[in-house]
Amino acid sequence: MDYNLIATTTFGLEGITAKELKTLGYDDVKTETSKVFFSGDEMDIAIANIHLRTADRILIKMAEFEARSFEELFQGTKKVNWGKIIPINGKMHVIGKSIKSTLHSVPDCQSIVKKAIITSMSEVYGGSEFKEDGPVYKIEVAILKDKVTLTIDTSGSGLHKRGYRENSGAAPLKETLAAAMVLLSRWQESYELIDPFCGSGTILVEAAMIMQNIAPGIMRDFVCETWPSMPDYIFKQVREGAKRAEKNKEIKLIGYDNDTWVLRTAQNNAYKAGVSDYIEFQHRDFREFSHRKKNGFIITNPPYGERLSEKSEVEKLYKIFGDYKNKYENWEFNILTSYEGFEKPFGRKSTKNRKFYNGKLKCYYYQYMDNKEIKGQGDTVIQEMIRNS
Repeated sequence: MDYNLIATTTFGLEGITAKELKTLGYDDVKTETSKVFFSGDEMDIAIANIHLRTADRILIKMAEFEARSFEELFQGTKKVNWGKIIPINGKMHVIGKSIKSTLHSVPDCQSIVKKAIITSMSEVYGGSEFKEDGPVYKIEVAILKDKVTLTIDTSGSGLHKRGYRENSGAAPLKETLAAAMVLLSRWQESYELIDPFCGSGTILVEAAMIMQNIAPGIMRDFVCETWPSMPDYIFKQVREGAKRAEKNKEIKLIGYDNDTWVLRTAQNNAYKAGVSDYIEFQHRDFREFSHRKKNGFIITNPPYGERLSEKSEVEKLYKIFGDYKNKYENWEFNILTSYEGFEKPFGRKSTKNRKFYNGKLKCYYYQYMDNKEIKGQGDTVIQEMIRNS
């Protein structure tokens, strides 16, 4: 069966997710804020869930229509043939949101949509009550400026949950954003990659998985695998194909942290992700940074200094970081921080900067692209993904 599909993303990552989909062979790709639209069948749902590194979820778009009254919402929802996907015992969990719309009461919209779905289902299966003790179908009613979009989530847990990370700090970097940071860098396998504030190792693990072409979703399950409409062989086939495509390149990644417990967590995460052979974690303070090589890469998410009392300390840290950039001129620095005015204490203007959100926290990704050997070769890692596909 063919579906209209949506890969949802964090704000700012839409273009990267669209490039990932094009790399996977999808040509008719369109983007909106936090959404990437494409089409496909059950196999494509499996491919997108298992292979996309920067998407949050894969949704099936069931309908789109305008509604300014509950009756219009009911009738528009009822027109959809929900029975073609949802079985008679399907558990229907309706969530919702409404922005700048006449129908502003989300609980009422959820109730109306659930009632309309059951009415539609009764026309397919007969009867007016359903046990709902079978597989889960999370249905979202999203209303923006009176335009209703109805979707079913195929992913279950968010796609940032790869399955390798159990423990992290108080404000963990999402795996999807860490992957985007690597994909936007110009890092190549011939250069060492260092994260001097590695924490639980997310950036380094994602970088190693990307370079070794390890599919991010290969270790986890997805809710649509429990659906009767999803043949058992599909996900098995996609996982087997992903496993065959994995590489074993000689790469070196290094992570620093001065907390031994955090380093043990990072080592455990790398082991579970299958990339521990490529990452060296060092009990080392950032201020001890030194390297003999002329060229290299830093991709990192340093402390932000969100509390006022921390501001001066963080500014000192950024100044030291800027001094390292002056010393290692040909090293490429890629730094994500929510600290406003980062470039001032760092001491120089970035080549590029982009706005992202880590959860609800607004951040900027500052990139210093000074390696003359690879100047002009943007999106290096994404190009590598294309060669690997």
